[in-house]
Amino acid sequence: MKAKLTLTVDEDLIPVAKHYAGLKGVSLSRMVEEALRKLAKPATPDPRFSRRWRGAFAPAGKDSPRYRMLAKRYL
Repeated sequence: MKAKLTLTVDEDLIPVAKHYAGLKGVSLSRMVEEALRKLAKPATPDPRFSRRWRGAFAPAGKDSPRYRMLAKRYL
């Protein structure tokens, strides 16, 4: 069941959004609906370790004692 919704957006954005929707071959309403569905969908975590932890740690500097210890051992 569809229902009307009134949104307030910057007036300069409306023609740009309509043009973009036209390029995609969908109506602006459909494009907004799909975007809202994507936002409302719970994100499933990526099962790969590297993807889950990417960006979680800052790299150690070369002056770090841990870096020096690891470099001595593995480099």
